[in-house]
Amino acid sequence: MEGHEGGLMLLEGVVMLGFALGFVLLFRRMGLGATLGYLVAGVVIGPQVLGLVGGAEEMVEFAELGIVMLLFVVGLELNPARLWRMKHEIFVLGGAQVIACGLAVAATVLALTGFTMEAALAIGLPLGLSSTAQVLPMLQSAGRLRTPFGERAFAILLFQDLSIIPLITIVSAMSRNPADAEGPAGITLVLLSLAAVAGLIAAGRFLIRPLFRLIGKLGEREMFIVAALFTVVASAAVMELLGLSLALGAFIAGVMLADTPYRHELEADIEPFRSILLGLFFIAVGMMLDLQAIADSPFFVIGFAVLLIALKTGIITGLGLLMKMRWRAALALGLLLSQGGEFAFVLYTTAQSALLIEDTAASIFGAVVTLSMAATPFLMMATRRVRREPPGSDGGEEREGPQAEGASAIVVGYGRFGQTVAQTLQGAGLTVTVIDTDVKRIDMAEEFGWKVYFGDGLRLDMLRQAGAGEAQLIMFCTANDKVDAELVEALKQAFPDAQVYLRGYDRRSVIAMAGSKADYVMRELFESALRMALMALDNVGLSEQEIDRAESRYRENDRQRLRVQMEAGDVYAAKEMTREQERAMRNGARDD
Repeated sequence: MEGHEGGLMLLEGVVMLGFALGFVLLFRRMGLGATLGYLVAGVVIGPQVLGLVGGAEEMVEFAELGIVMLLFVVGLELNPARLWRMKHEIFVLGGAQVIACGLAVAATVLALTGFTMEAALAIGLPLGLSSTAQVLPMLQSAGRLRTPFGERAFAILLFQDLSIIPLITIVSAMSRNPADAEGPAGITLVLLSLAAVAGLIAAGRFLIRPLFRLIGKLGEREMFIVAALFTVVASAAVMELLGLSLALGAFIAGVMLADTPYRHELEADIEPFRSILLGLFFIAVGMMLDLQAIADSPFFVIGFAVLLIALKTGIITGLGLLMKMRWRAALALGLLLSQGGEFAFVLYTTAQSALLIEDTAASIFGAVVTLSMAATPFLMMATRRVRREPPGSDGGEEREGPQAEGASAIVVGYGRFGQTVAQTLQGAGLTVTVIDTDVKRIDMAEEFGWKVYFGDGLRLDMLRQAGAGEAQLIMFCTANDKVDAELVEALKQAFPDAQVYLRGYDRRSVIAMAGSKADYVMRELFESALRMALMALDNVGLSEQEIDRAESRYRENDRQRLRVQMEAGDVYAAKEMTREQERAMRNGARDD
């Protein structure tokens, strides 16, 4: 029997992953986003269509770890410098959007239905939020995430993510479930939350950071992944034991590690688990949608989705105009954030548990969220001509260039070579992100006021988390030969806008990069050794003309030898040529 159940579970897993893969690829191809693909896949394989997979309720409880990890990643983004720089957009624009849209939608629900005030708030406040999982990829693919327009959109989404915790608290406080009445209430809940947050911060400083430093010194990447997952799950578990929000625990865990050298490595390690579990969550939500309830009131679902989009577009456009955005950019911001978001499903589940709304209402308004998400790409395409600045305009918000907060350059390796490169770039005003795997070197750099992140800069996922998608330069300054032509090819495909510079440790490493797509390979000792020789010639009395002639001959001869060696792929290919050139140079010096 156990073997049969195990085989059935494996078969369901294959079906679920297969349908998810197919629908996500299809919806990505159509420009509709992965989130909608997962939801539709869940609907199709669920009990109301094909009935291929069951147990959606149990799946949701497990898959909510994806939401927990999403909040952890949001916390990691909140380092103090970024918060301070974007404080006005995050807390003023973002706060105004969440409050205005949430209350407006709640009032609309109250006016159009027979729901109580508590139920209308439990439905309307979540609809005020937008879909981070849908909007951010749209901004990234359009290359606008680091523009002023993209920064404002990100600030609103960030505040929306932060507002999940108070919204869950509000829904829980309105609970009609007698079981919830047994938990801590009022001032006790507030004090308990503050104590838990303080405890997590202390644990992060005195336990978690030293743990990551120890693992970094050992160089065990698998243990780093285990430690990252342990941090997220343990923080969430502590909050659950205290009767508080799991998401709050994960968020605090992210914040307490946001300003550490391990931030980018943590994001890269958590990302696959977050993506998989979030996908599983959306599949489970799709499986639980009550299609009969939706079929019974299709005009209400469609009409409310249209009303939601119009209401949020109008409010966000108005807020954009108050922030002195051009009307076209403000309209684009309103349309981009007009849909409902993934956190609505989480909050509706909480509201159902609190007996504030029935399953039918959750399905109907879940369908409203899904329909509004599906409409966003089409709205953006349909309004492109309206949002485009007229000829002769300077473009305003829509066309301003990237902000400097994203890495203008990524320097991999902070040894003696990398230090010179990074500090020179920073001296020229570029924003530089430095990555290294040597914990002692990272600690020493921090003592001198330099921020160096821990991580393997040869991993594409690590580089992506460090900002390579928006970087102008990716510079490898490591003293090893692990950077090869295949890696450079992968870098150019993943980050086509970045120039790739390589440190050539010796002549062999330069020859090995022949034919690669690297923009430049620098032999680390070439210029310094040549400079030393020229200084010596000057000190023994040679004229400036003789020194220039010697330098020109050496550079030309070296260039010719290197060309032959690179074509042959062998450092010994120009051995005879080397001897002939040395004799020619000596004869030329005597002739002079």
